Amino acid sequence: MTAAAVDPYASVTVPGRFLYALNPLAKFAAPMPAIVLLVFVRDFATPLAFLALAYALLLVGAKLTGRLVLLLAVAIPLAAAALGLGMSLWTDADRVDRSVVIAQLGAWTLYGGAVEVGFATGVRLAAIVALSLIAGLTTSGPDLARASVQQLRVPYRIGYTALAAFRFVPRFGHELDVIRQAHRVRGAHGGRGPFAAMARWWGYIVPLLAGAIRHAERVALAMDARAFGAHPDRTERHLVPWRVRDTVFVLALWAATIALGWYFFPWTLA
Repeated sequence: MTAAAVDPYASVTVPGRFLYALNPLAKFAAPMPAIVLLVFVRDFATPLAFLALAYALLLVGAKLTGRLVLLLAVAIPLAAAALGLGMSLWTDADRVDRSVVIAQLGAWTLYGGAVEVGFATGVRLAAIVALSLIAGLTTSGPDLARASVQQLRVPYRIGYTALAAFRFVPRFGHELDVIRQAHRVRGAHGGRGPFAAMARWWGYIVPLLAGAIRHAERVALAMDARAFGAHPDRTERHLVPWRVRDTVFVLALWAATIALGWYFFPWTLA
């Protein structure tokens, strides 16, 4: 018994997780002021507060898969630490506080001010990434395209072209699996090592490209048969409305951004 294929046009819904039920535009608009603010702050406390806020929203409103837990608990902290260490080593010592010496190697000295600046930058970028994941992990591409057409009045020629492009991704994945299976059946899997892998991938390119051209021709014929682009408007099959909860979410996150920015305002001046 084979598993059912995932419809790339379907909306992502997870019971009990409120982020999936929000309009995609609301999830993009809500953290945008915080992201802009984090571009300009230079202290350590402000991005740490926004990082905690983003983590709280993701833990409460997103589905806690193993990949998400690994991303939040391991990948982002390790990336922030590595970036902070690298920025600490490359920060100009003449522009930081030199009262505390962390390490010294010959003529080179690592000061506490450089470490503070480096790790503040790492946490700042981690907070920006975490805020971006609010929309990125809980929004499907087709829903974003539909919302752009319905709420932002993006021309449907652009929106539905994006929907067709999203449809290409699972199609290419399926065709690549079929091509690999055909190569294995014919004994054309090659040997091991990097050169054998390059030869195998080169053998995948031509049939995959031919399949992509055939699929693009079918999509173009289907769009022409449905008079795509002949009228200024089209009837929407899937509606992505803007509800009261979307407005409440945007205003609440904007209010939290203002409150955190105001509370940490004396540190952002430094």
